[in-house]
Amino acid sequence: MSRAISWDGQRAFLAVLEEGSLAGAARRLGVSHATVRSRVEALEAALGATLFTRSVNGLTPTDAARALHDPAHRMALASEQFIRQAVAAPDEAAGIVRVSVPEFMGIEVIPPMLARLRATFPAIRVELVLSNAPADLISQEVDVAVRMIAPAQGALVAKKVAAIPLGLFASVDYLDGRGMPQVPDDLARHDLIGPDRNRSDLALAERFGAMFRRDRLVIRTDSHPAQIAAARAGLGIAVIQVPAGERDPRLRRVLPDLVIDTLDTWIVAHENLRRVPRIRAVFDTLVASFAEMGGKTGR
Repeated sequence: MSRAISWDGQRAFLAVLEEGSLAGAARRLGVSHATVRSRVEALEAALGATLFTRSVNGLTPTDAARALHDPAHRMALASEQFIRQAVAAPDEAAGIVRVSVPEFMGIEVIPPMLARLRATFPAIRVELVLSNAPADLISQEVDVAVRMIAPAQGALVAKKVAAIPLGLFASVDYLDGRGMPQVPDDLARHDLIGPDRNRSDLALAERFGAMFRRDRLVIRTDSHPAQIAAARAGLGIAVIQVPAGERDPRLRRVLPDLVIDTLDTWIVAHENLRRVPRIRAVFDTLVASFAEMGGKTGR
């Protein structure tokens, strides 16, 4: 090893590896294309190893680069946690809290809860991660997570806050034009919106009946926010979380006694962080907000 290894070089390497290109890494890091290239080249020189091979198709990671991904990723997580911890006042609810939520909730459910949080704790800043994949709380990739499945790790603290029902919804305009279904068999005469390739969503749809077979759906997408957007646009009937659907004046519930399924919902944090004031404030606010949401829907 010919020289000291800089963290900037390691960050550039990780960004190129995960984004797949110098341009993607530059956007992620907020620096120029040339800066990323020079940092990666400096890292390769310091290591005495080639990390990427260059061709007309871009950059391809070498075996050495792939072997370095896990330690570089762990260092990035530790750096982010260091920054969140460093800017936080030790005895007050202030600083950065990184929160992971499923995509639909991050768009349709969580923002009003964060408004409540900000009104009560204005010194807290939230980094919101929208992903349907569970974030790694053990390595403190995030501080708090909203999950649809109970955590199995003993180092995590979890509070079940809801069993959110799923129902059928369509826009007012759609129902004015096509009529309101009165019984489930009526759905065979309606346009339906549903999943494309997500196996769990497809299995749920198929359990409901033949009218929800993939080949009958007029709009297919695995994005739940896109499904509700399609329903709002009058494209058909979609399965939507009941509290979100009932809150939207543009939508009406179809077959209101019918519950397609329920989503158990948990607020989760690492046990080592649960008592940190800013983490506790976010955790408790989300718990209270979900409880209030459940009360308003009568469930």
